[in-house]
Amino acid sequence: MATANDRAVLQTIFNPSTPFGDIPGLDEEEEEEDTQEEGTAFAPELLEQARDLELQGVSAAESGDVNTALERFGEAIRLLPERASGYNNRAQALRLRGDTAGALRDLDTALRLSRGCGRTACQSFVQRGLIHRLQSRDEEARRDFERAARLGSSFARQQLVLLNPYSALCNQMLCEMLGRLRNPGGAGSE
Repeated sequence: MATANDRAVLQTIFNPSTPFGDIPGLDEEEEEEDTQEEGTAFAPELLEQARDLELQGVSAAESGDVNTALERFGEAIRLLPERASGYNNRAQALRLRGDTAGALRDLDTALRLSRGCGRTACQSFVQRGLIHRLQSRDEEARRDFERAARLGSSFARQQLVLLNPYSALCNQMLCEMLGRLRNPGGAGSE
């Protein structure tokens, strides 16, 4: 079984723009709750096999073998097609391969299966929000980040601040003021 630190490292590798301290599920209570809920929804032996396949997929993606990662995630999904985690993980691998449309489809499926609750939903909302943001679909990104923030993601809260035009203006003014304080005789000062 992976330690909390192992999971944090894997999360950081799969989601490099997520701050290291913002790992949904690192809290042991939340992890236990998700595991207990999954344990009652799926046959234990199938769940263990699916988790093992997902870990193999993560390891393959870590080593740069995205095709093997996609195969392992696909196997996990075929084993338990109603489990959201496999779709969320496959979405990350699809994104690494450049298949944004496929990643969005898998994230939508993960969110539908998770009913928008729990660690997998939080990760899926963040990832989908990032894709929307990259596609300049800021309103959709904002909605996803709001949902992820409600599920506990501080990274999503930071993204919401960045999407707020008033906040962006305040940040710009603050940077200008700090620049003038650091260099009072420099260009642009009155």
